[in-house]
Amino acid sequence: MKPPTSFMYSHNAVTGVATITLNRPDRMNALTFEVYDDLRSTFRVLNDEANVRAVVVTGAGAAFCSGGDVHDIIGALVGRHSQGLLEFTRMTCDLVLAIRQCRRPVVAALNGTTAGAGAVIAIACDLLTAAASARIAFLFTKVGLSGADMGAAWLLPRIVGVGRATDLLMTGDFITAEEAFRIGLYNRVVADGEALTVATAFAEQLARGPADALAITKEALDREATLDLPSALESEAQIQAALMTEPDFREAYQAFVAKRAPKFR
Repeated sequence: MKPPTSFMYSHNAVTGVATITLNRPDRMNALTFEVYDDLRSTFRVLNDEANVRAVVVTGAGAAFCSGGDVHDIIGALVGRHSQGLLEFTRMTCDLVLAIRQCRRPVVAALNGTTAGAGAVIAIACDLLTAAASARIAFLFTKVGLSGADMGAAWLLPRIVGVGRATDLLMTGDFITAEEAFRIGLYNRVVADGEALTVATAFAEQLARGPADALAITKEALDREATLDLPSALESEAQIQAALMTEPDFREAYQAFVAKRAPKFR
């Protein structure tokens, strides 16, 4: 994969974990047009990278991501015509789609401030680990925009429920890591300075798992949101029957019998 230029990217060939680090610490890792586009392209490529089995997303310095850069993006958007604005909003939405369609588990490591578009990027990831001092807000209404941005109105209610999502998206207020964990927005809250370490260890655990089964689980979690129960059950029956013919299922059984850890593909 060609390394991106607008953020840091690394890959551990031993563990199979790729790490994306937003790297504008002096701007609280605020997003630029280039960062949006590079992130979108990177997740599309990672979807087909056989040597990448899990992905960690984090931010350098004292923030995960403070959202769109006020000068580089918001200032530029003020002067755009309607079609240009739509091209931008579609690109931001396409980044979220690229994260959700990536077949690799994506783990976010949140430190400091996570806000606006940064908050949506975080909840587009599969699992969130946050530092105890981290705070998060969906700031869009604070700047006169809809809280339904980049898929937030689809993603957030499915994580925390409609009532809490309505509160977060309408007020745009920050909440603490403790509150975010209490309502189910975060999967883990850890001591300051440990979010990346814990998130990476969890990504390594997922990377040792059955790649196809994890990818299908991620896809089903999104797809079944639009299915009725009979359709969802039929879909899961067909998926599970197909996976039972695959080598990973046999390997799990053989490992259990031999009392050893399975070695999945």
